[in-house]
Amino acid sequence: MEILRNKIAYLLFIVFNLILFQSNAQTKVVKAFEDSYNLEYAGKVSQAIDKLKTVYSQDSYEINLRLGWLNYENGLFKESIANYQRAISLMPYSEEAKFGLILPYIAVGQWDNVINLYKKILDNSPNNTIANYRLGLIYYGKENYQEAYKYFKKVVDLYPFGYDGLIIFAQTNYKLGKFREAKVLFNKVLMIYPQDNQALEGLSKIK
Repeated sequence: MEILRNKIAYLLFIVFNLILFQSNAQTKVVKAFEDSYNLEYAGKVSQAIDKLKTVYSQDSYEINLRLGWLNYENGLFKESIANYQRAISLMPYSEEAKFGLILPYIAVGQWDNVINLYKKILDNSPNNTIANYRLGLIYYGKENYQEAYKYFKKVVDLYPFGYDGLIIFAQTNYKLGKFREAKVLFNKVLMIYPQDNQALEGLSKIK
């Protein structure tokens, strides 16, 4: 009986110390995050990165996400991409990590990767207006108006009286030769901003 009590006491001692160790480790991580925010706000981004590296764990989604942003802000795009990719591997459905990864991809001009990421976001969240709008802008910039149309239409379907969606959808309809639809949309824009230059210019081109 005495041996059993000793074993139980020993196990409790191990468990207690493990909990204490985990608690101390978590406290250090929280403090490192706090310090990194303060350093970032002070314009000391490199030091903010170094502070988080002292508690880095490749299995921490949060640390990799934060380092992804800080490395991007510091112009370290390769490192930023690696951190965001690691975060996504840990949380595959994370939209915040995908939106984050888009930033360094844009910075290095990897537009195919940008498009693929927006599409992955939309696979999971078809009604995400930010992804629909930005993907539409990319195709609009490529003068692929037919492809841009479907993304802008989704935005306007979800926000029928939102300025940004209406004006670009109006312009897209105009580019596609859908003048009647463009005219209706330009006039809706004027209901939001009666003297909007883009809407007035668009209407002046429609006979």
